[in-house]
Amino acid sequence: MGFMYFKLEFLNLMLTIVLIDDDPISTFVTEKLISRNVTEPCTFFKYQSAKQALKEIYSIRPNYLFLDLNMPEMNGWDFLDSFNSDQNQAQIYILSSSVDDRDISKARNYSIVKDYLSKPLIKKYIKSIFSL
Repeated sequence: MGFMYFKLEFLNLMLTIVLIDDDPISTFVTEKLISRNVTEPCTFFKYQSAKQALKEIYSIRPNYLFLDLNMPEMNGWDFLDSFNSDQNQAQIYILSSSVDDRDISKARNYSIVKDYLSKPLIKKYIKSIFSL
């Protein structure tokens, strides 16, 4: 129990960030950009499957979640529809290559979505999200 308690306490001191995107290159770039520009220690959980992320998200309890929209099996909208915000206080950001006004408008209908950001994530967004 001692090690597990230490591990949980250590994670509480870190920013926990979930990246959900079926494109591993996009995920890699996002992780590197956040890591290089956020001064607090971060731990990342990366998922290429929104369905798998949904199964594990409540035990991870992230501070931040970056979500792609266009993914196979379960897309970002389906994830948001299934996500129970009462069980998780993550700040959710859609990070998508879509610049379709309909997607941007639809995102505004989800109160749990903090913002809609276009890929790739840029330093200006990082400063705003993480209050740097």
